[in-house]
Amino acid sequence: MLKICEATPADFKTIQHIAHTTWPLTYSEILTKAQLDFMLAAFYSIATLTENYSKKQHHFILAVEENSCLGFASFEHHYLGEKVTRLHKLYLLPEAQGKGIGKMLVDRVEAEAKKMQSDLISLNVNKYNKAYFFYEKIGFQNVGKELLPIGDGYFMDDFIMEKKL
Repeated sequence: MLKICEATPADFKTIQHIAHTTWPLTYSEILTKAQLDFMLAAFYSIATLTENYSKKQHHFILAVEENSCLGFASFEHHYLGEKVTRLHKLYLLPEAQGKGIGKMLVDRVEAEAKKMQSDLISLNVNKYNKAYFFYEKIGFQNVGKELLPIGDGYFMDDFIMEKKL
């Protein structure tokens, strides 16, 4: 049976494993290998995950079936001081995709957002990521685009999506 549970720093190695497994499949046709490697190192180091968890108050949740973690999400309440919950990350192992697990993770984020009296959930998704259609299907709307510098001359070229609660 699949369950959604809160992650702790003890789970960061698992989160790293999922990111390092899914990112090459998700982004190899979108990003150069150099940018992909740069972003994985920048976003998924233990130090970055710890800072996101401890200082930035990101919450991490896991989708677990039996003793196997199939995916994770991270989110932050009161994003930029607003009544917004920000979905920062959502990744599933390839074998877990297309089975409703991503929606279960988003549903949990939505439930937590409502508890915190957020008006909406926001996220960024790469303009060429197929996940765009997943988010659209579950009620997110494209509200803009953003080109974000991330270092070493790299950028994230994203759509901004929101779901009203």
